Amino acid sequence: MALKTRAEYLASLKRMRPNIFKFGETIADVTTHPATRRVVESHARAYDAANDSATAPLFATVSSLTEEKIHRHNSLMLSAEDVIANSKLKREMYRLTGTCTGGLCAGWNGMNTMWAVTHEVDKASGTDYHERLKRYVLKAQAEGWAIAGALTDAKGNRSLKASQQPDPDSNVHVTEVNEKGIVLRGAKLMICGTAASNEIFLMPGTGYGEAEKDFAVSCAVPRDIEGLTIIETRRPSDSREMEEGFDIPTETGITQAYLLFEDVFVPRERVFLCKEYAYSGKVIQFFTSLYRACIGACVGGQGDVMIGAGMLMARANGLSAKSFASKFVEMAVNNETTFTMGIGAIALGGKHASGIWIPDSLNSHANKVHVATLPYETKRLCQEIGGGIVETGCFPSYKDFSDPRYGKLIQKYLKAGSCSPEARARAARLVEWLTLGAGVPGCMHGGGSPDGARLVVRSLSPMEKYAEMARKLAGITEEIPEPAK
Repeated sequence: MALKTRAEYLASLKRMRPNIFKFGETIADVTTHPATRRVVESHARAYDAANDSATAPLFATVSSLTEEKIHRHNSLMLSAEDVIANSKLKREMYRLTGTCTGGLCAGWNGMNTMWAVTHEVDKASGTDYHERLKRYVLKAQAEGWAIAGALTDAKGNRSLKASQQPDPDSNVHVTEVNEKGIVLRGAKLMICGTAASNEIFLMPGTGYGEAEKDFAVSCAVPRDIEGLTIIETRRPSDSREMEEGFDIPTETGITQAYLLFEDVFVPRERVFLCKEYAYSGKVIQFFTSLYRACIGACVGGQGDVMIGAGMLMARANGLSAKSFASKFVEMAVNNETTFTMGIGAIALGGKHASGIWIPDSLNSHANKVHVATLPYETKRLCQEIGGGIVETGCFPSYKDFSDPRYGKLIQKYLKAGSCSPEARARAARLVEWLTLGAGVPGCMHGGGSPDGARLVVRSLSPMEKYAEMARKLAGITEEIPEPAK
């Protein structure tokens, strides 16, 4: 099978039913609309990379099912090397785009997660979920789909379980099962890259008990399926998206969306888990191990771009980048910490009985805690280097910069280093976008909360075993128990 080209990818999006809305407006063509064209451009660059001989070894691979060349983001990850390639691809995508490309990420991890889970369910229950998923993966590989992954539910009152919510639609759930398929209601929120995706891969948002069995569902739907309404969400900086010039400094970007399911029928062959609640925890375990190992590469890649932007900003201000060498080194250490800790989690993982490689959960979740902290320090350093022009918000718009009446005066007073005022303005907007604006990835809560990750680290770290080690090393023969409450 041939790899999908940029043109074929864009054409596949143009053929889809318009079901995406923003600012009260239907987005007829996501490839050209100002609110979505940048996220599409970000994803399109992965298709370019898969067809470029220099980058194809990373962005393309050979299918383990057909032995034909496919896009790597549609592959099964059967070894540590395969998952490391996932990390490397993520870091390279940030270098190519400066931002998240969710349609090449969560859905890919979701397919691999469910490859393992469906293997376990079928073995225990005699179901045929695994064969259904295999057919879906083969279709995804043949079509070169971009697949968004949808885990996060609206949730409702956080103190109540899904089955206790006043409105059951707070979490996506099955309302009907028949021989042809299932019917879904509910909402998945904050889903990255939806507008740039052909498909949406759904999984349970948490582990469920028997009372929540209707919420234990995994399936895949076309992005434009009937009954699904998608609302593109916004950050304050999105108010510039209709502007021309350098106020949005790149042709790339990321969008997130609310996915509203109103009696959506999903054919049986696209259903991979339906009410087998006992396996919902396994979904979360395997998905977070994969996702949180690799997410360190995402923020590392954007950190690479921030180093470059900081160097340009220093020079545009008339200063030598060498004078900030210690700050750049600190930024680089942050980038490599999240990247290589993820690689370590992958290397310490193991092969599931289904063939999928699962990274070490403890180290994956520890990496998530770093992902929720270190990139913010990198952003702070980038702002320090750039100065007030990048951080205070006191910067003229492109329209003012270009105004025939006073634009030349603005440009006169923006002149600092050897470069042009426009080059300085573009560098400043890039730093602002990377550290304050829509270019910021979901470091804190993307892929789950750091507090949730800390709970996993706590549960998997044998603290009492460590205390026993220390007691023996200290030559203490008596027990030192926890004080009574």
